[in-house]
Amino acid sequence: VQLQASGGGVVQAGGSMRLSCSASGRAFSTYAIAWFRQSPGKEREFVAVISWSRSGGYIYYLDSVKGRFTISRDNAKNTAYLQMNNLKPEDTAVYYCAAGVLDSREWAHYYTDTPYGYWGQGTQVTVSS
Repeated sequence: VQLQASGGGVVQAGGSMRLSCSASGRAFSTYAIAWFRQSPGKEREFVAVISWSRSGGYIYYLDSVKGRFTISRDNAKNTAYLQMNNLKPEDTAVYYCAAGVLDSREWAHYYTDTPYGYWGQGTQVTVSS
């Protein structure tokens, strides 16, 4: 599967932005989709993940974005989203979407890079104070 992240830009603190992750290839609905971010001088960090099926599946968030960010997916459109509200300057980063087929063992490591075999190119999000 090939992924393309889009929707980044510049927003003032307190504002909102929605990122999209469009996928090409078959069986998009069978992949877990995650968002990671990387700020200059920092390691890439996990932001959110949604399992292949919202119904009965899993959604996890980085603690610092809980209540502000919402991950979702539309399997009919082969697209996943990250709705970001109440943005803060510390949310400034390049945001990447990733996909993987996680088994029960890999779900224990959902917050690491390892379970995700496919990555998009990243989209820059800048939050000004």
